[in-house]
Amino acid sequence: MAVLATVPVLAFVAFLLLQLERSQFQTMRTDVADDAQAISRAVERKIADMETTLALVANSVELQQGDLQAFHARVGESLKESSLYVMLARRDGVQVLNTRMPWGATLKPMANPDSVMAALRSGNVELSGVFFGATSERWVVNLTMPVTARTSDGINAVVLTQDAASLASLAAGEALPSGWSSALVDGDGRIVVSNGAENKPSGTEIEQSWLDLMYGSNNSAVFYQNGRQYLMGYAKVADWPWRALVWGPVDSLKGSFITLWQSLLIGSLVLMTLLLGIVLVAAHHLRSAIRRIACMAERIGHGEIVSPERTKILEANQVAVALSNASFDRAEAEERIHFILQELVHRTKNILSLVQAMMRQLARGTDDVEEFQRAVSGRLAGLAQSIEALAKQQWGGIPLASLVDLQLTTVTGSVDRIHRRGPDLLVNANAVQNLGLVFHELATNSVKYGALSVLEGRLRIEWEVLEPETQEEDPRLRLQWIEQYGPPVTKPTRRGFGSTVIERHAASAFAGDVTIDFDPAGLRWTLVAPLSSFLAGSTD
Repeated sequence: MAVLATVPVLAFVAFLLLQLERSQFQTMRTDVADDAQAISRAVERKIADMETTLALVANSVELQQGDLQAFHARVGESLKESSLYVMLARRDGVQVLNTRMPWGATLKPMANPDSVMAALRSGNVELSGVFFGATSERWVVNLTMPVTARTSDGINAVVLTQDAASLASLAAGEALPSGWSSALVDGDGRIVVSNGAENKPSGTEIEQSWLDLMYGSNNSAVFYQNGRQYLMGYAKVADWPWRALVWGPVDSLKGSFITLWQSLLIGSLVLMTLLLGIVLVAAHHLRSAIRRIACMAERIGHGEIVSPERTKILEANQVAVALSNASFDRAEAEERIHFILQELVHRTKNILSLVQAMMRQLARGTDDVEEFQRAVSGRLAGLAQSIEALAKQQWGGIPLASLVDLQLTTVTGSVDRIHRRGPDLLVNANAVQNLGLVFHELATNSVKYGALSVLEGRLRIEWEVLEPETQEEDPRLRLQWIEQYGPPVTKPTRRGFGSTVIERHAASAFAGDVTIDFDPAGLRWTLVAPLSSFLAGSTD
């Protein structure tokens, strides 16, 4: 048993070693990708310098004046200390001038006329891939700029050419590990220049499998060659179709890591031996207590309420007490959850039934989708306000006066012109939702057509408890909505959803009677219903 207890330790040590190896390998991948990125940035700067030189050459006074001999002399003298040469070419690749050759020498057609056509099509500077130059008879690359102005010699492009070998210092990057290589690759997958162990010649096509591994603009990949694991970092040269590559065998970088692995392994074995001794001593004392605690946990898992076990180990006793308390808390929590779920189902059904009835009535009253949406939105906003107020009170009900202020503020924005009077009543959730709908409809109608549509208009909301005339009767509540000083009131010619809510729905929801008086001096709406339909603590 004690031996088995050391298995997790061994597993943990093995896990740490594996994590260390993965971390080391990830660091190598990051370093290789960074090396490729460094080469890429160096090439970017070189191409930017070439592009600047090309722009200066293309805008020279001699070229604009058509004095090609002077242009040849000046540009050739300016670039003689560099490995750069300038060509002037026509659309078909015919060379008009080449500073690599003396003035007036017979020039061969360009070996790469496609770069001229590409620049003319795009109207931008184009960087070619590597190719074998017809004039230089060596591997070169071209940077081509289209000439927009018409010239007497039919010149369509200015080309800056450079030997690929002169880029070798850029591709070298920092000192490469033994067996590693670096290279620049053009857009066609051919080596522009290479350094290091493999030192691939310019123009060599790299393996298609390598191209398939290059996803993204700056990353690394793993591949196998001759049974060895290789790591490759690659980075795109910004705005150009070239890539920088760095690759080599992984095992050439792992020497120091293997030594570290051996040290960790020896240390882990020593630690395991010490832990094994500790476990053997402690196992005998812990076994009994753990078994008893496990028995308690199993009983709790079956839903039982358990009393704490007493053992000789203080910590085990504390765990036993905690488990016992947890069993009691769990039983109480399950009862609360069951009650809450039942209450949630009940209230959700009520709310959905109310919303369903409201939308059905609104749909019957209009064929206009936008009008239907506005009507639904306003009423749902009022209902949402009522539900939010109830939720803040944990569905225990809210004062009737607060409900009046809440709904009227939602519609009118203020209660300055509204007078309310009545005893303090805490209304239940069902009454809050239904009265909220009624008040919303009455307030909306008043703002559109009634007293609240003019500055002089006033509104009174009053409620009082009517004592029963006999012992068999229950107390009743009379709630009145009285509008004053508004436009003359006329009885509507048709009934809509609002009328249904303030009459039928109100009467049905509270098991009471609704009367509406369309007095020209102001609308009067009255609801008389059992007080029990309103009070918190009643069935909702």
